[in-house]
Amino acid sequence: MKMNVLERLTLLQILPKESNFATLEIVRELISNVGLNESDYKEFEINQKDGLITWNEKGGEDREIKIGEKATDIIIESLKKLDDEKKLTENHFSLYEKFVK
Repeated sequence: MKMNVLERLTLLQILPKESNFATLEIVRELISNVGLNESDYKEFEINQKDGLITWNEKGGEDREIKIGEKATDIIIESLKKLDDEKKLTENHFSLYEKFVK
C-alpha cells in the first residue's frame, strides 16, 4: 500500500490498543512496518518540537509500505468504527479512501 508520512502517522493512531493476542501480534508487526524508521527521519528531515512533527516535501510523496491481508482487515475495521461513531477527521480521509472505498 502506498502512503505518505501523514497517512502513516495517522494510521498508527487508529490501530487498536486492546484486543486478543493474535490481533495484537499483527498490530505489533504493522506498527513496525508503518512506523517511521531512522532512514525515514533522514530522508524526510523529520523534526519533533513542542508536540508537533514536521517533515520536508518528500514526506508528502507516497511510498510503498508492506501491509498484510489480516493487517488490512484490522485497519478497515478501525476506520469503519470511526466512521460509525462519526469520529473521522480530515486526516483520516485519504486512508479511508485507500482502505475502505
